[in-house]
Amino acid sequence: MLIPMLSAHAISLPLDFLPLKCDACEQIFCTDHIAYAQHDCTSAYKKDVQVPVCPLCNTPVPVRRGEMPDVVVGEHIDRDCKSDPAQRKRKIFTNKCLKPGCKQKEMIKVICDQCHKNYCLKHRHPLDHDCSGAGRPLSKA
Repeated sequence: MLIPMLSAHAISLPLDFLPLKCDACEQIFCTDHIAYAQHDCTSAYKKDVQVPVCPLCNTPVPVRRGEMPDVVVGEHIDRDCKSDPAQRKRKIFTNKCLKPGCKQKEMIKVICDQCHKNYCLKHRHPLDHDCSGAGRPLSKA
């Protein structure tokens, strides 16, 4: 009795060449390259949900869908980070703008000539902060 031998050509795995569209960058790839990392997807941050960790204070920084993690971590370091280097950097900017809703801080005081309150450079003019002061100017310049 002869046992039939199977050749290497008889046993073949199906090859999948069907095109797949990346849900982030919308380009076409095969199954081997559809993963974000496999095709270096430039839009992966829109879909690939990860929670970055601040390199200074090791705190997770929440990132909303569609935001770039690097930008959000940078803003965290500038505003909320509790590490020593970040706090030392922020101490330079201690003059908070008194316009409601503005969180900007300046290195030096920017005093309004009419109401004599401190504002940021964006809100320093009386029309920009709805000035209520009718006082006379501090200088005539």
